[in-house]
Amino acid sequence: MFYVYVLLSTINKDIYIGFTEDLKNRFLLHNEGKVKSTKAYKPWILVYYEAYKSKKDVTKREKELKLHKAKDFLLAHLQYSLKI
Repeated sequence: MFYVYVLLSTINKDIYIGFTEDLKNRFLLHNEGKVKSTKAYKPWILVYYEAYKSKKDVTKREKELKLHKAKDFLLAHLQYSLKI
């Protein structure tokens, strides 16, 4: 399975959208500071994910979620989950 996921930084309240084949391990890597793009803003909270069988589907969905219109929709949908 492949996963697209949304993380929330407890430091600056930013979100990070990514994809992986091993969600549990990838989440640990983010919080251990082993992911260059997110290490300055750890710790992270996993607030959302979707599962896909196909890598093509998950990469397509990740790109879609990173677009402003889809990202804004997702943020509105997760408004209570993003409050910490």
